[in-house]
Amino acid sequence: MKTELKAKLIQHLLSKKNDTKGFTLIELLVVIIIIGILAAIALPAFLNQANRARQSEAVTYVGSINRGQQAYRLEEPQFAESVPDLGLGIKVSTTFYEYQDDETGAGTDGSTVDLGGTFGSGAGIYASPTDTVLLGYAGATYTLQDAGGNATTTAVLCTSEETGEAPTITATSLGDQAAEVDSAEGDCD
Repeated sequence: MKTELKAKLIQHLLSKKNDTKGFTLIELLVVIIIIGILAAIALPAFLNQANRARQSEAVTYVGSINRGQQAYRLEEPQFAESVPDLGLGIKVSTTFYEYQDDETGAGTDGSTVDLGGTFGSGAGIYASPTDTVLLGYAGATYTLQDAGGNATTTAVLCTSEETGEAPTITATSLGDQAAEVDSAEGDCD
């Protein structure tokens, strides 16, 4: 290597070592502002996701209880009168919800499942949220009989439109073709 080239290379390397390393104040402020904007967007989405996860507990429990009622009805001439009778191992009270059936009466928020008072043709369950930011749920399992006399069990899940309370659901004509379960305060599937 030529001496002149070596000297320039050494001089260049030495000048690099003398440069101060780091970020300027403007660069740091820009990064902090970007992180702040991302946090402002992400935090509400995270909190909303946490509430959805809590609500999925209620949907799962009410769905399991409805399926348990359907299985119980296949083995017995009537629906189970309470959740423990189903033998599902589901707690009737959790951190975020209280689960009540129509035999035990109205929930703490006043919601009810009115299936005409007879367990021969239907049973209901509702999940009352203990936190006012969560939606409430109610479910009903009932029998339908077609024109040919064939009977089947059907389940419905209702979601409240307002947070903090379970929907009140009512049923008509359980046990025959015209059976209908509906809620004035929620959507039923």
